[in-house]
Amino acid sequence: MGEISKIPQHVSIIMDGNGRWARLRGLERLEGHKEGVGSVRASLELAVELKIKYLSLFAFSTENWSRPKDEVEGLWNLMFKAIERETEFLIENHVRVLILGNLEQLPQDLQAAVHGLVEATSGGTGTTLIIMMNYSGKWDIMQAANRFSKENPGVEMRPEDMDNYLVTASIPDPDLLIRTSGEERISNYMLWQTAYTEFYFTKVFWPDFRKSEFRLALEE
Repeated sequence: MGEISKIPQHVSIIMDGNGRWARLRGLERLEGHKEGVGSVRASLELAVELKIKYLSLFAFSTENWSRPKDEVEGLWNLMFKAIERETEFLIENHVRVLILGNLEQLPQDLQAAVHGLVEATSGGTGTTLIIMMNYSGKWDIMQAANRFSKENPGVEMRPEDMDNYLVTASIPDPDLLIRTSGEERISNYMLWQTAYTEFYFTKVFWPDFRKSEFRLALEE
C-alpha cells in the first residue's frame, strides 16, 4: 500500500452493487445486502484507525421504495440486526452516529431503534458515522427551502442559508465521495454538498469493498 499524504475530514460513500454481486453468485439480492454489512464495518474500522472525523454512507434513497416489498422489508430487518449487533462496538470506539433523511416515512419500530442508537452514541468523540436513510439530494434542497421560507417570510435565501437548513447542517461537506460498482454518477445524493468534492469511482462491488479498497481510494 502507498502512503496517504492527507487524511480527508469527511469521506462519503455511495454503497452500490449489492444486487449485482448477489446475481453473479446465483443468490437472492438480499444476500448481497447482508454481505455489504461487512463492508460497512470494515470501512468504519479503517475510518476509526485513521481518525477520519466524518464517514457518511448512502444507505437508502427515496427511490429505493420502488424496489420489491420483500427486499425493502429485508433491508429494514438488516438495519435492526446491525443496530443490535454493532452498538457496543460503536460505543467502545467512541463513534457518534447520526441518521439523516426523511425519517418520518420509516417504519415506527425502526424509527425508535434509530433514535435509540443516536442517543446511545451521542457522547462519542471520535469518528462520526452518518447514515443517510430515505434521503435524496432534491428532497433535501426542497425541505431546506421550504423550512427557510416558513421561518423567514419575505426574505431572500442566500447560499449560506441553504447550508444551515440542509439535514447535513451540523457536518462539513464531503472532501471525498466514493462510489462502488463502476457507476460514475451521484444518483441524487448530496447535490448541494458535493459542489467542491473530489470523486472516486471503483468497479468493485460494495460487498467486496473492504479496508484495502478503501485505502486505495484514500491514496488516490
